[in-house]
Amino acid sequence: MAERLRIDNPINPYSWNAQGKANEPITVAALLDRAKRLLGEEVTHLPVTWTLDEIYTRLEENAPRIAILGGSWDHPAHVMDLETVCRAAMSLWQRGAVPFYASTPVLCDGTAQSTMGMSYSLQSRNLIAGMVVNHLEAQSYHGAFVIQSCDKQPLAVVSGLAHLDRLRRYRGEAPIWATFAPVHVLKGGTIPLRLKEELLQVAQRAEGMGHGDIADDLRDAMSYILQCSSNTAFQGVFLRAVAKGIISAQDHKRYQQVLAVNTCDAAGGICAFHGTGNSSRDLVSGFGLVHPEVELLTAPPTYSQVDTVVNSFLKMLNKPEFSVAELLKQNVRNAVRLHSAAGGSTNLVMHLVGAMVYAGIPFSVMDMEKIRLESPVPDLFDYSLTEGRDVFALAQQCASGYSRGMETLMYELLRNGVPMDVDARTVTGGTWRDRLLDRRGLAASNVKHNPIIVDTPRRPFSGVDILTSNFFESAVVKISGMSNEQLDEFDEKLAMVVYYENEDEANRNLLDVNLTDKWKKSALFHPRLLEQLRQMNGGNGEPVPVYEELFDKMLAEGLLKVLIVIGGQGPDAFGMPEMFTPMQHINANRTLQRLTVLISDGRYSGVTYGAAIGHVTPEAIHDGGLLYLMDGDVVQLGFRKKSIQLLDPVLLAKGEVRPAPESWRQERRALAEARRSRLIERRRRVAASNRLYGCTDAAHGVVPLAVWEEAAVEDKEMNMGERVAESTAK
Repeated sequence: MAERLRIDNPINPYSWNAQGKANEPITVAALLDRAKRLLGEEVTHLPVTWTLDEIYTRLEENAPRIAILGGSWDHPAHVMDLETVCRAAMSLWQRGAVPFYASTPVLCDGTAQSTMGMSYSLQSRNLIAGMVVNHLEAQSYHGAFVIQSCDKQPLAVVSGLAHLDRLRRYRGEAPIWATFAPVHVLKGGTIPLRLKEELLQVAQRAEGMGHGDIADDLRDAMSYILQCSSNTAFQGVFLRAVAKGIISAQDHKRYQQVLAVNTCDAAGGICAFHGTGNSSRDLVSGFGLVHPEVELLTAPPTYSQVDTVVNSFLKMLNKPEFSVAELLKQNVRNAVRLHSAAGGSTNLVMHLVGAMVYAGIPFSVMDMEKIRLESPVPDLFDYSLTEGRDVFALAQQCASGYSRGMETLMYELLRNGVPMDVDARTVTGGTWRDRLLDRRGLAASNVKHNPIIVDTPRRPFSGVDILTSNFFESAVVKISGMSNEQLDEFDEKLAMVVYYENEDEANRNLLDVNLTDKWKKSALFHPRLLEQLRQMNGGNGEPVPVYEELFDKMLAEGLLKVLIVIGGQGPDAFGMPEMFTPMQHINANRTLQRLTVLISDGRYSGVTYGAAIGHVTPEAIHDGGLLYLMDGDVVQLGFRKKSIQLLDPVLLAKGEVRPAPESWRQERRALAEARRSRLIERRRRVAASNRLYGCTDAAHGVVPLAVWEEAAVEDKEMNMGERVAESTAK
């Protein structure tokens, strides 16, 4: 018989709630019976002891009631959940706990791209957090074994558990404990040889028809591992090829089908690119919530691996210092720096901030920026989707014992002089210092072929920067996604604004094969300002008086820079959808990518060639500066200075680079009001029940105002923010 575990809690509903003890034993027995049948020989050595009487007794005696939290099976990451659930249930029972199973919906950002679903994706994070609180409170669970997937689910569950942890302790009850087991990494697909040969012929045909740009873009798309995101890149190129008569619409559909069915491995998993899914893996690991036994896998965890995790997890119980909210507070600096060094998704900036707020700290992007500025974080992640260095390759290296994922990255950060909180606790039951004592497979130099984590920094900075401006308060840009060459090409350059009121309008235009010609023919940019742009972006020689010649010359010489503005995509306006599709349309068009920077109050995961600036606050519908910008405005890009400035057009026409006067909005008030009216009307396309109304802005995590207000009250009462500030100052 397993050791009799008890939760030190003065309140145990199952000691007096007769209905709970009547209802729940059959759910536990059914789960364990199913696990026994499904796992077969894997668990034949384990005795069958889960009688209804024994389950009742454990509930009565306050044995740990642990929810195994999975996700919906319509997300590729969760198609193998059942096996992991069964292993966790058997292990938990054998070690003295009472296992239960529950799952949450998990919206797939890939599936939702460019549909109304993207207006619900971010909202699902807060919804899942609320579901976690609801479920654990209603069923009186003490903690969770979380099967972590991607998109919003990981940080949503972290947020819900941290929030409930605070609440339970406020009521004088036992804290909430949790351990996370990330879903294995999905191997990228392969383009079938027959299709690859046909697409190469399409590229040759495009060149023969004088469309070398389409040919090059198609070859670029073919160089990436095949995954759901690369399908969007192909789609953009195919649509342009159809418009130019290079392929037929039927060819496009056939190519798309072959690519689609060869994209995902049947075993599912988290996509191999370093987007929100794998960045969430980094971040949750950085928070100390993932046992290294299951951090990076290429297949679902074995019973032995799950049992190792469960054993460590149960030993944390009754130790408040290992509760979810406490681990977040102890590890926030580690999480920020690991995310930065790995060049993680831009989305995670907002999710990290949100998780800290749910944990009781009134946190913002500026607090995250303070942590980053305390010590420069070098780029130690040599990731590439075209050279075989994706996250699946990293998982293979971990499985072979040559790398240890976030432990390796932390070790290399320490070697490079970055201060890390090695005495912060983790779900192993010890500290990071304890984990790093074992040097086997720890150093990045152990990987001799194709290392993803490196020991020598690729450059001295990495991560997501916070930008400020005279037309917005804050925005984020993934500096790690830009090479030094890209930075040099855009930094300190002047760019002309092209304004789109929403993503739909942007996508239609960005797929137009004649887009730059239309800009030229419509004289979208003022000739005097365009000439000043040429001079100040590095051009030389006499002025070019003919507008069309000036435009063509600047385009050919790379001196024309354009700031594509997509407004009306913020949380309150439209649910803050991810701007992945317009970003990919730019990435898949070499003419656009060399001249374009993208800015929006929507979300981003990655980057365009010339940077994707997102999460702009205030958002347009809240009278933010994006609402007032117009075609032909000029901005100065300052990525290294972390600033973007709208310029005074009158002075610029005379050759002076000065910020726009403070009164610049006044003359555009009527334009802004008309736009805002359209945004309010457009918002009705999102279900009223699921709008992100009454939430903080992107700089403060887009969390419900009640969560923010409670964190502020608790921070004042308990000085939690002060404790975190002191920790980050060390």
